[in-house]
Amino acid sequence: MKKFNNSIIIGIDHGYGNIKTANSCFPTGVNSFDTEPIFKDNMLVYNNKYYLIGNDHKEFIPDKIFDDDYYILTLAGIAKELNSNKIYFADIYLAAGLPLTWVSEQKEQFKKYLLQNKQVNFTFKGKPYFINFIDADIYPQGFAAIINNISEFTGMNMLCDIGNGTMNIMFVTDKKPDAQRIYTEKFGTHQCTLQIRENIMRKYHTEIPEQIINSVLRFGTADIDRDYLQTIIQTAKKYVFNIFRKLREHGYDEKLMKLHVVGGGSHLIKNFADIKSDRILINEDICATAKGYERMLEMKLMRGGGKL
Repeated sequence: MKKFNNSIIIGIDHGYGNIKTANSCFPTGVNSFDTEPIFKDNMLVYNNKYYLIGNDHKEFIPDKIFDDDYYILTLAGIAKELNSNKIYFADIYLAAGLPLTWVSEQKEQFKKYLLQNKQVNFTFKGKPYFINFIDADIYPQGFAAIINNISEFTGMNMLCDIGNGTMNIMFVTDKKPDAQRIYTEKFGTHQCTLQIRENIMRKYHTEIPEQIINSVLRFGTADIDRDYLQTIIQTAKKYVFNIFRKLREHGYDEKLMKLHVVGGGSHLIKNFADIKSDRILINEDICATAKGYERMLEMKLMRGGGKL
């Protein structure tokens, strides 16, 4: 969250696995109810409907405006940012993003979706919020994550943003992104999770909880049977091997360029990549993209005298 004049800039990274703001991260699950549910943790009330936030995550869909879920998740993200500063009424500029190759085609639709209501009243976790949306802007995922340290991108660089649903690739040469060399692959960490589930079921005829898989992918281990653990690790290593195969298909050469890895999938590169090099740089800040959105919008507003 950034303050600009008498308004507030809030960046939200609408991932398929998690929603990230500058100071929070929560799963993209949304369960709606017409009557008040028994369990009320993370409950959002909007337009006389009740929503429980963060119990699961959404499946991969190429169009984020397919339903109201991302709008409800946006309100929850805004509430988390405002509540951390004890603010419950605000004029807001919203900064968000889309996968690199989708921005030009879907930008206006996504912006319209996020700004579908000029003023919004809702409650989240029992606290009321009164929001006035001034405007919004949409930026490319991945690049936003490095905007705050773009000065470090001298020479030739490949940026790899690994999310739950997609992997975005961009070349950055001497601090400037190459608009002709950007790629989006449907090869996020969810593909790895699905393969792990399949291998565990095939070998041991059991279904493994996603929480355990996530723990191994994030930390490299978990308190489970050794054979189960080895199967997960072997599957994750194969997935990471295929990440580098795809990167090479798009022109990656470790001797010519540095590789910068961002996003939730950066943990997999750290834990399971066989390639160890000081030219592979991992940003483990999962909120880096949301922070970058805020910075990009702040700079745009400063250049435009407060107008987008």
